[in-house]
Amino acid sequence: MPHYEGELRAPEAARFAIIASRWNPRITDALVTGARQSLAGNGVADTAVDVIRVPGAWEIPVAAARIAAGSQHAAIIALGCVIRGDTRHYEHVADRCAEGLMRVSLDFGIPVMNGVLAVERIEDAEVRAGGSHGNKGEEAALAAIEMAQLLEQLA
Repeated sequence: MPHYEGELRAPEAARFAIIASRWNPRITDALVTGARQSLAGNGVADTAVDVIRVPGAWEIPVAAARIAAGSQHAAIIALGCVIRGDTRHYEHVADRCAEGLMRVSLDFGIPVMNGVLAVERIEDAEVRAGGSHGNKGEEAALAAIEMAQLLEQLA
């Protein structure tokens, strides 16, 4: 039985989309920087990366669906930060964003990496955007490369 596993080698001529929220810019900008550096460090040319900025995490899935429908990208990297507040708004935004991203991935057959942080406090986000827990933007970009390469093998 064959064994398939993605590698950190982007398919030739592959384009990647980073969709990032403008909300909580100190965090999201660090996530975008991490993702771009990770892509570049693994051989993806800067010209093969499109960065799309949206108002907040709520808007990321609809932008992802539009990008996916265009069939020009090997993977989409969604980045944002939702911090718990005093109301249930946090759950609505974080949960529906995640559900929307999964729906886009399954509906269009394209890897959509969920790098949208859902945290209790700003400090929790800081350690995941270049702090002691690494950079989740970087991790999402690595997963995007691996999944794009894997899906090319499975075609």
